[in-house]
Amino acid sequence: MQRNIKSVPDRRHPHIFLPLSPEGWGQRWRENEITHLIDAKVWYLYWTYITQMNQTHTWPIQQSLSCVCIKRKGAYERIWGNLTPLQEERLKRLRQRTQVSFDSSRRDHQEALKSLWYATYPDQELHGLISDQWKEMGWQGRDPSTDFRLILSFISGAGFISLENLLFFAKTFSVSFQRLLNKAGGKRATWEYPFAVAGVNITFMIMQMLQLHSCRLSYPSFLEDEWAFDVLYCVAFMVMDKQWLEKNASYMEFNDVLKSTRAQLERELLLDDVLRIEDMPSFSLLS
Repeated sequence: MQRNIKSVPDRRHPHIFLPLSPEGWGQRWRENEITHLIDAKVWYLYWTYITQMNQTHTWPIQQSLSCVCIKRKGAYERIWGNLTPLQEERLKRLRQRTQVSFDSSRRDHQEALKSLWYATYPDQELHGLISDQWKEMGWQGRDPSTDFRLILSFISGAGFISLENLLFFAKTFSVSFQRLLNKAGGKRATWEYPFAVAGVNITFMIMQMLQLHSCRLSYPSFLEDEWAFDVLYCVAFMVMDKQWLEKNASYMEFNDVLKSTRAQLERELLLDDVLRIEDMPSFSLLS
């Protein structure tokens, strides 16, 4: 008779789910005929390490095994491996970026906002950081910092990094950026989504999806390049707009479109041949 193998959370570290035993883990995967997904050596070392930490109560995992990549297959997961030192450093820098709120009194933040304007409208002079001109880009008022504060009153993060994402998109994939900004192509709703504010929401959606502050990273591909997060942002924006058109959506349906966008990104990031963001099928939407 086959036993029903379950996973249980470690009490001191509830984000780490441990099977009842290494043998039980192996049986769980054999029963589902996907043993090729398990690297036995990696699992054995990991289990031994966790067992040792449980016994000694030392948990040096924060020093040498701070993050583990988890690969999901349906309802199942496998250990993908530890982050390399370079990936750890990239993750650290990315986490730091997400902690910076937009501050309109900071000179570098002011300059970044101006850079976004001139990357978007190179032939149009900006009359000030507070101006009706910003509404053209899809900010909700005369002062973009108001939109940052409004969003940050509901969520933590998605501040300055969302401005960096927009600026990266404008400079790196200018054709795609301008097409979305100007709502070119497709049958558009009378009440369209505001471009810039949508971009801020996309940044936060990606941060949630990647679980940047968790030690269980499901999508290590976003650490394969220094700018992978920003490239993923551009892909996400294109996917969102594509789904917007396919659903013939209007402003009030934006959150539903954002949810379906996240679902598609998650599916693509889990494909076996997607090792970098550039390998995602939807990357081809960019130009």
